[in-house]
Amino acid sequence: MISTRSYSLMVHGGAGAFENLRAPECEAETIESIRRILEDGREILQRGGSALQAVEACASLLEDDPLFNAGRGSVLNEQGRAEMDAAIMDGRDLSAGSVAAIGEIANPVQLARRVMSESGHVMLIGEGAVRFAAQCGIPRVPDAYFLIPERIEQLKEAQKKLQTLSDKKNDGHEFGTIGCVARDIEGNLAAATSTGGIVNKLSGRVGDSPLIGAGLHADNETCAASATGHGEDFMRTVLCKMISDYVYLKGMDAHQATAAGIDFLTRRICGQGGVIVIDHAGNCASGFTTRKMIQGWIERGAGTIVRI
Repeated sequence: MISTRSYSLMVHGGAGAFENLRAPECEAETIESIRRILEDGREILQRGGSALQAVEACASLLEDDPLFNAGRGSVLNEQGRAEMDAAIMDGRDLSAGSVAAIGEIANPVQLARRVMSESGHVMLIGEGAVRFAAQCGIPRVPDAYFLIPERIEQLKEAQKKLQTLSDKKNDGHEFGTIGCVARDIEGNLAAATSTGGIVNKLSGRVGDSPLIGAGLHADNETCAASATGHGEDFMRTVLCKMISDYVYLKGMDAHQATAAGIDFLTRRICGQGGVIVIDHAGNCASGFTTRKMIQGWIERGAGTIVRI
C-alpha cells in the first residue's frame, strides 16, 4: 500500500507534432533526459525536500538541456535573440514569482523564484528583471550561450517563410514550453513553467508561461498545473486556474478536472496545447489537443513513466 505521505512529480517538455523527434535517436535522447530529470526530482522529494524545491530544480535542468525550448534551448525572436518567460508558484500560500521578456539569464525559473521571495512583487519584465538578477547575484550570460545551431536554422526557416512557428493552421509546429508540478510528502503543491516562446516572435511578445492562472497554478486546496502550447490560447482561457476551480468548486480529481479543462479549450476556441496536473491527493493527470506532448511522471512515489 502506498503511503499517504508519498510524493508525486510530473514534468513536460512541450506539446505539438515534434517533427524534429522523428529520428529514433532524437526521441530516445529526449526520453532519457526527461527520465533523468524526474529521478533527480525524486531524490529531492524522497529526502523530504519541498515541492517548491523540486519544481525549481527540475525546471532548471530542463532549461539547461538544449533539447527543450527554454533556457539554453530557447527559440529566437525576430532579432535573433532569446527572449524568455518563466514563473513559479507555491501552493502553500499562493505566493508566486515570474519574469517576462528577458535575455541573458541561463535559468529564468531561478530568477522567478527570487522575484517571489525577495522582491515584494509577482512579476518583473525586461531590463528591470535582469537588473534585479544582478542585485540577487545571478550572473548574466552572453547572447552566444543561446545561439545553438538548431535554433539559428529554425529562425532562418521561419523568416524565409515570413511566419512564426505559432501558425495554428499547421500542427507540424512545436510548442516547446517546459514545466513541472509536484506534491511533496507534507502534501504541499508547487508548479513552475518556463519558455523561450515562439520562433521569430515580435520583440516584447509575452505568452502564458509567466502568467499566474494561465501558464501555471498551484494551490494546496486544489491542484498544481503547468501548461504548454499556443500561449495566447491559455491566456484567453486562463486554463490552469480553470482546472483548479473545477477541483475546488465541483470536487473533481485531477483526471476529471483536466479532461473538463481540455474539453473547454477545444470546444470554445479550438486551442492547441496541453497541461499536466497533480491534485491535492497526489493523483497525476495530463491532457493535450496536439498530436503529441512530451511528459513524464512519478505518481505517489511509484515508478517513472515517460511518454511522447
